Amino acid sequence: MIAVTRLNGNGMVLNSDLIKTAEASPDTMLTLINGEKLIVRETCAEVMERVITYRARLLARVAQHSEAHGGFERMAAVASLGVEDEYQVFPDPEANLSPRRG
Repeated sequence: MIAVTRLNGNGMVLNSDLIKTAEASPDTMLTLINGEKLIVRETCAEVMERVITYRARLLARVAQHSEAHGGFERMAAVASLGVEDEYQVFPDPEANLSPRRG
């Protein structure tokens, strides 16, 4: 989440994962993944810096917590496991027992 300021001076907190694009025209217009557009006082560079700072804090927390749960290497190894279906996060072990056709 990042803090931004609307043109009218009202502050708001925005989920930075929802930002699709940021354009300077001349005000900064953020286009969200749902198509909504927000005009904010911050420059594109300031928005980018806030997003990077927020994500760096998140990664630092993950690294701290991972040390207590087997280390970052273990988490990376689990994350890199291949699955046949890109949307299947937890593959069904029984599915591999049936013969494949094709």
